[in-house]
Amino acid sequence: MKTLLLATLITTAALAGCSSVPMESAEKSGLAKQFNSPSEGKSGLYIYRSGSFGGALKKDIWLNGKCIGETAPNVFFYEEVSGDSEHKISTESEFSPNDLIVKAENGKNYFVSQYIKMGVFVGGAGVELVSEEKGEKEISELEMAIKGQCSS
Repeated sequence: MKTLLLATLITTAALAGCSSVPMESAEKSGLAKQFNSPSEGKSGLYIYRSGSFGGALKKDIWLNGKCIGETAPNVFFYEEVSGDSEHKISTESEFSPNDLIVKAENGKNYFVSQYIKMGVFVGGAGVELVSEEKGEKEISELEMAIKGQCSS
């Protein structure tokens, strides 16, 4: 019983702590939060993680197999992608990546939320497409992380 209690306390502490990742300048973050239309023939892709649940956990994000970066609570990434095509957003999880396919239309912005979920040993992660309204509202309160630095 004491072992179970100790394990629960350690897991709770790990998930409640706070991690950080390298951040972009306030100017670059502010520009991305204007939610402008993407370049001709492109779609805008915002990938973000809000909230503090799982704060001690950093989780990698990949776009079409390429590292976008490592998330911590309250950060986002912005990437322009080819319009009128499908893109795979993946996040590391407990045992294997979790993937989301987004069919991106030219000239449109898309918002993908990464969320932390409790797992058997460590918190897992998932990704989901959210509405433009919800995405813009949540990202307006976040800061942009530097792209391209994954743990694996």
